[in-house]
Amino acid sequence: MNAFPQIILASKSPRRQELLKLMDIDFRVVLKEVDESYPEGLTPSAIALYIATKKAEAFDEDINDEIVLTADTIVAVDGLILGKPESTEHAIEMLQRLSGKVHEVYTGVCLLHKGQYNKFYDRSEVFFRKLTDEEIRSYVEEYQPMDKAGSYGIQQRIGLIGIERINGSYTNVVGLPTEKVYQQLKRLV
Repeated sequence: MNAFPQIILASKSPRRQELLKLMDIDFRVVLKEVDESYPEGLTPSAIALYIATKKAEAFDEDINDEIVLTADTIVAVDGLILGKPESTEHAIEMLQRLSGKVHEVYTGVCLLHKGQYNKFYDRSEVFFRKLTDEEIRSYVEEYQPMDKAGSYGIQQRIGLIGIERINGSYTNVVGLPTEKVYQQLKRLV
């Protein structure tokens, strides 16, 4: 185990929780409702950082020596930002848009510690092969990817059969760039 102060993970994402467990980092989950809207005109990386920072600001008055870890992941393709789908049909539309193309995944991370907001992001390129409508529909119906940016999980069936390659961090595409998180945590202590 690492000698980090108590870490509060402000995320209900089971994927982020699993990644921290795999890193042997002790943490507890604390959730707060945060408006995830953002100003128009921001770049994809700025959007991810903006939302991650908003999530951390919700804890500003509530912590002492703990580290609050927040994150937000977005998908960008053809100049569009793909967040979480609003419906089954929206999820199918998103995956059809990603099919046969390269897209970018950005995860913004904020570590709030002793009043300081330590912000960073990671970017990965994901290369999807052309998916059939049946592959997309069956994935959405079986896996219900409504909590995932871009409507997919790289670690699930659609990622296993559809992603030809990635440039960048795999864990960033999952939802938390673990190597960067670990290095930043080490700098805080």
